Amino acid sequence: MKESTSIDNIYHLDGKVPVGKAIPFGLQHILAMFVANIAPIIIVAGASGLGAKQNAMLIQSAMIMAGIGTLIQLFPLWKIGSGLPIVMGISFTFVSVFCYLGPTYGYNAIVGAVLVGGIIEGVLGLFAKYWIKIITPIVSASVVTSIGFSLLSVGAASFGGGSGSANFGSVTNWIIGTITLLCCLIFNIFAKKHWKQLSVLFGLVVGYIVAFFMGVVDFSGLKDASFIALPSFMPFKPEFNINAIIAVVLIFLVSATETIGDTSALATSGLNRNATTKEISGSLACDGFISTLSSFLGCLPITSFSQNVGLVAMTKVVNRFTIAIGAIIMILAGVFPVFGLLLATLPDAVLGGCTIMMFGTIVISGLQMISKCGFSQRNITIAALSLSTGIGFTQVPEIFAIFPQLVQNIFAENCVAVVFVVAIILNLVLPQNMESAPNE
Repeated sequence: MKESTSIDNIYHLDGKVPVGKAIPFGLQHILAMFVANIAPIIIVAGASGLGAKQNAMLIQSAMIMAGIGTLIQLFPLWKIGSGLPIVMGISFTFVSVFCYLGPTYGYNAIVGAVLVGGIIEGVLGLFAKYWIKIITPIVSASVVTSIGFSLLSVGAASFGGGSGSANFGSVTNWIIGTITLLCCLIFNIFAKKHWKQLSVLFGLVVGYIVAFFMGVVDFSGLKDASFIALPSFMPFKPEFNINAIIAVVLIFLVSATETIGDTSALATSGLNRNATTKEISGSLACDGFISTLSSFLGCLPITSFSQNVGLVAMTKVVNRFTIAIGAIIMILAGVFPVFGLLLATLPDAVLGGCTIMMFGTIVISGLQMISKCGFSQRNITIAALSLSTGIGFTQVPEIFAIFPQLVQNIFAENCVAVVFVVAIILNLVLPQNMESAPNE
């Protein structure tokens, strides 16, 4: 019997969706993460002293690799990929350590460390079934919750106009961000059926139009853009510096915890079930090996994007074909630089207006996961202590001043890493039964 093509399939992992109707849903996923995907490149390239031409080349490679990584997550190759609607992109988790390694050892050392670190994470992913048991549901739930909390400041910074911008928190940015947010909410309230799930795209479009008429959209980057360009292979010869490799491998382990959390949150919020060991294993393997492939193009690690987990939690759009449309758009944005640079003109305030609620949705997903684990004394202790130290300590990063620079780079501003380490330790050392008296 021939499989029917229906827009209703956007709520199912598999199934055909009309291409014309799938495009806006796929585009919505890409617009939600596009600026955040290229921002780490700009920051690290600047810190490493790279020129404008090299910067543009890396942005192009980032878009192509993010699209390829997303396709592999959606449609696994052997054991690499989860088969879940996970969108991939350049990870912010590595930015602080790269901004230290770049000026110290050079960008080539970063490329070499990413190559090695990606292989290690990929292999760990393939053998996840042997160690994943230490990541119990309460540990995953705590990590997911911390991911949501860690992104709230990112959404707020975007709402204000982007961290470090000259007009941060200006009236203009407040107006643009507020209008965008209200458009998302109003569209979600009044739209019918599946159109309701395009509230983020509607907010982005209206916000962009408002920003354009307020003179905030900057088209200057389009002047010298070439129409079509292919990425360069090995533009930076990898250098294998042991100090850089150790630092980056440790961050890869931190990134792996975020990937486990993202995969768990996506399965819970989008599919109403727990992620399987096979899915987590494939997700980690994809993270690692696609990052190694990314290094061959001189680019930074490609990992699961929490922003898009929040979008799935909001819209419940999980169809792999639909997300694949978005991945193809990302690849085209890399091959046709003009298209990519046009998408990059999306102002931060517009993005902030849409993402602030998406990130809050991840927090709620994490709390729901904690609730499903049950509120035993042991679970409460693990969640409460890991979240309070992870979120609390990273609010005052100076508390890590007594530790070596490497430790500060990993933990001082990364609450997910702290939450994961504390939750794992507590899960291993706390007795199984901590109740003061048997439950009635």
